[in-house]
Amino acid sequence: MLDNRRILLVEDDVLIGMMLVDMFDALGFPEPAQATSNQEALAIIGAEPVAGALVDINLGDEKGWPVADALAAHGIPFAFTTGGGDVIPPAHAHRKLVTKPFRISEIETVLNGFFPG
Repeated sequence: MLDNRRILLVEDDVLIGMMLVDMFDALGFPEPAQATSNQEALAIIGAEPVAGALVDINLGDEKGWPVADALAAHGIPFAFTTGGGDVIPPAHAHRKLVTKPFRISEIETVLNGFFPG
């Protein structure tokens, strides 16, 4: 059976990405599509279906705003992740923000929010 709940995980820290993949698995979600940069994430958005996304605001020397804009343009729900102290642009101010360190209950709430009903 095809699971239509595949999430795009945009995170440049490999260890944090691995932890999130483990959380997704524990919550019964399929393995996410993963990207560590805006370029990788944009390629995934253009090439394969994703049902939602978690987008780290700080991706090395770049911000995740281009990914957020592309997800919004495709109507894909998403939330931002951050270590703190970031200001979200007005166009995305209504998006959920999950701060590090992550708690599985917060990740579960955000992911389930992508699939109302």
